[in-house]
Amino acid sequence: MCGRFVITSAPAALRQLFGYVEQPNFPPRYNVAPTQPIPVVLVENGARHFRLMRWGLLPSWVKDPRGFTLLINARSETVLEKPAFKKAIRRRRGLIPADGYYEWKAVDGRKQPFFIHRADGAPLGFAAVFETWAGPNGEEVDTVAIVTAAASEDLAALHDRVPVTISPRDLERWLDCRGDDVDGVLSLMVAPRIGEFAWHPVSTRVNRVANDDEQLLLPISAEEMEAEAETSKPKRAVRKAAAGSADDGQGSLF
Repeated sequence: MCGRFVITSAPAALRQLFGYVEQPNFPPRYNVAPTQPIPVVLVENGARHFRLMRWGLLPSWVKDPRGFTLLINARSETVLEKPAFKKAIRRRRGLIPADGYYEWKAVDGRKQPFFIHRADGAPLGFAAVFETWAGPNGEEVDTVAIVTAAASEDLAALHDRVPVTISPRDLERWLDCRGDDVDGVLSLMVAPRIGEFAWHPVSTRVNRVANDDEQLLLPISAEEMEAEAETSKPKRAVRKAAAGSADDGQGSLF
């Protein structure tokens, strides 16, 4: 899956790669999280454009978003059948510029974050689907989800799902929705090739959305990982005790 990602390339470099007509100027982001506005590249009237959309797709048929589950990812295996995505995958495909993403792996009973990026350091484009939700008072919200696939053998060591990334040579094919046909893009909704991505452990500071600085990307040593684990032990003990109370019939807290 993909629950946090990073955009650090210069705006001019991303514009050159994705070819949109706008010239947005935006700061680097080191901890982009769901519900935040994120950049999406799409085709409109024959040209590529840059739009900001809320990360967390909201289908147009939803009446009350307060009771609807946040859809930050769309599984490639079921995107053609799921009611929330089956129209968007045919008519509203987009790309999310990024430079990498975070994933968490269980290590000695705790969640260790890793930063995952292309091995060559190049920026990438997440495959995405989007929808515009219209509210009862006339308000409109553009929303988006990242398409994911089963992980390749190497990345599966961290998580069984990965975001689908579209190579520069396939950008036009992915964005072309004129024919309302998905046969031409089915082969693109797969995991990266083995060895295409690299990763390293990073500080658990990334767990807090409020932390958004370049230090989050720095590799940490085994000693630093152990120190962070020791610091978090009291909090984990409290959570475990709370879970025990829930098992005793007090109701789950999580």
